[in-house]
Amino acid sequence: MKHKELFNLLDEIQEDQEAPSLKKHDRVLLIDGLNLFFRNFATMNMVNPDGVHVGGLGGFLRSLGVLIRNIQPTAVYVVFDGAGSSNNRKNIIPEYKSGRNTQRITNWDIFEDREDEHDAKIDQIVRLIQYLKLLNVKTTSIDKVEADDIIAVLSTQLVEKYNSNVFIVSSDKDFVQLVTDKIILYRPMEKEYYTPKTVEEKFKVLSSNFILYKTLLGDNSDKVPGVKGLGEKGIFKKFPELQTQKLTLEDIFDISAEKFKEHVVYSRIIQDRNRLENSYKIMDLSKPMISEKEINGLINLIESDFPDLNKELFIQLYNEDKIGGMIRNLENWLNENFQPFSTYID
Repeated sequence: MKHKELFNLLDEIQEDQEAPSLKKHDRVLLIDGLNLFFRNFATMNMVNPDGVHVGGLGGFLRSLGVLIRNIQPTAVYVVFDGAGSSNNRKNIIPEYKSGRNTQRITNWDIFEDREDEHDAKIDQIVRLIQYLKLLNVKTTSIDKVEADDIIAVLSTQLVEKYNSNVFIVSSDKDFVQLVTDKIILYRPMEKEYYTPKTVEEKFKVLSSNFILYKTLLGDNSDKVPGVKGLGEKGIFKKFPELQTQKLTLEDIFDISAEKFKEHVVYSRIIQDRNRLENSYKIMDLSKPMISEKEINGLINLIESDFPDLNKELFIQLYNEDKIGGMIRNLENWLNENFQPFSTYID
């Protein structure tokens, strides 16, 4: 779904919601903070007049404004990975996300070495959080919990409690499994909105079965192996049911047990049962790796008041960082994008 189609969808949603009656959680934007930051850090090689790289910081803020204008949310949440967020999954699959960030993604003209680049990332992320705390959006992270798990809980709770229309912003395909009629995924790299129909068009699989699709094929980016000999085309020859009916992992094992003599792939699935169960477990966002206490904390976050917009201090920080023209007419940008949030009712 492209921007034009999204606007038509928003118009349909808006028909029954006159502007004065819009509620804070009618249309919620959930942003995978580090995912959006790293995308901007990699592509926006901008330095301020002091020669300090500000591309990740300024690019994120500019992207935030574009997302708000395009999606027209009534509330925004920015979610970050907590410290040690991958540990729980690495305890199940030690190779999980191993080898990430080993290659440079930015320009040698700006950074002297990898350590210099890493320091710049950390400095900008810390500063970005300071900026976000001055906006009337909610920002959160939980130690030892990935942003994926937090967003999974928030999206589910928002739909259950407020019947929200939720827009998740991330290039991470793991979120495809969360797509429903009420939860849309926007992938910035493709500039496309994923609805259940989009998922079926792109992957030829029901969105409810995407977790199985990914478990069987594996995820190279996270170092999670799939079933040897099973590819994107062959998967539907072996499991056509993925396209027509909602399945469970147990269904996959049952089908493989019935047909194990027909093809070696079925035999491998039976033999690799334990490994596939572990792969499914670390990718399954319907059962996020987060404690009941932390889930209750996120419910409290949803129910809590949104922070106030502090335009004066935001502008002061922006001028101190000398980000300059990355955002044109900063005060108008703040008024147009963030002032409307104060008009939505609880």
